[in-house]
Amino acid sequence: MHETTYSAPSPRPRTIVVTGASSGIGRALALRAAAAGYAVVAVGRNREALDALAALVHGGRGEIETLAIDVADPANARAIVERALARFGRIDVVVNNAGSVAVGPLAAQTDHELAVQFGVHIIGPIAIVREALGALRESRGHVFMLGSGVARVPVGGLGAYGSAKAAVRSATSTLRMELRPFGVRVTYVDPGAVDTPFMTRAGMAGAPASLLATPDRVARAIVRAIGTSAREVNAVPWQTFGVAVAERFPRLTDFVLSRTPTLVGTQAASPITGGSRAVEVNVPADHGIVPLPGNDAVITAETIVQTEPIASIPPTTSEWERALGPIARRMERLKLAPATVSGWLVPGATLATSDLAMRWAGMPNKNERALVEEVLLALADAGYLLAIGDAAESEAGSTSTAAAATERTWTVARALPAPA
Repeated sequence: MHETTYSAPSPRPRTIVVTGASSGIGRALALRAAAAGYAVVAVGRNREALDALAALVHGGRGEIETLAIDVADPANARAIVERALARFGRIDVVVNNAGSVAVGPLAAQTDHELAVQFGVHIIGPIAIVREALGALRESRGHVFMLGSGVARVPVGGLGAYGSAKAAVRSATSTLRMELRPFGVRVTYVDPGAVDTPFMTRAGMAGAPASLLATPDRVARAIVRAIGTSAREVNAVPWQTFGVAVAERFPRLTDFVLSRTPTLVGTQAASPITGGSRAVEVNVPADHGIVPLPGNDAVITAETIVQTEPIASIPPTTSEWERALGPIARRMERLKLAPATVSGWLVPGATLATSDLAMRWAGMPNKNERALVEEVLLALADAGYLLAIGDAAESEAGSTSTAAAATERTWTVARALPAPA
């Protein structure tokens, strides 16, 4: 007599959809979630960066589906949800993280700039929630909306970014109330100022390095909050408290920020003279991050539209200029040759700040070490490197950025030839 045995089908993995996953918070979250056992649907616009992310997840035996698509267009929301369901059969978590900023006065924004900023931050994310609602109700899932300090304490010069983030904050509260009866949780994320060179790429100096958190710290906070009833996730609580105080005393805050723009890093990195024009700089999503008031605001941008002197940027910029142009003068001043940096970028190689600084400068001083770190961050922001470790930072994220930087390691995703 033959017995036939039947095995139950393998349970479908819990699935998380992350937008702006090319770099920064989104990339860190994709890696964290995959390590925690989630199947990841990584959405962004930088195909090469997404492919490199997928290679890392697969190397750790995780499951990931990538989709290069623009979340600013709400018509793309259905394609994102359909891809997730076709591959993994369920959606448990949606993290709306992608973003965009058009630097300049709000009243000077073009219709296109306004449409992109509100599309990326509010219209696209709501469309994704709408299309995923059936799956989220079935899984009793969780939605995370990435906010910013400028939603509460506006800062001039960032176009419609602050207005769009204020809309995100309001929409999160509305979604929370409306989706609660269906068992779907909705959480607002206050990420804090995050350690990438996004501000300098946008032509601004950036907040002091000592006030910045790592993208992985924000990612950890989000993963810990999945499935809880948290209304808000404050990745850097003391920064959120600072913004709350600033919001309570608006006149004093306006006075302080007008006198000390270095607190939020929105001052120009160098004087701007002559005529100006809009310049579009493509940056991997989630991988540039802009620190703003109280160091609790983040811009995760795939596209930055900025105003620069006409003479400062040629009509067609090379890959090198896009990646390292903002720090080229400092590299020249400290005699870090482009060929040296290009030589570091061997696909698949592992890079560490301290090792590279010693190879280049022998016994590097703090300025040389800081420059190497800045170069690596710029390369990561442009999609040439992916962070794979930050051993100096404790799980609680309490170690200073300066200390953590010496231990940060990266893997090279692709080469960058030095300029001729």
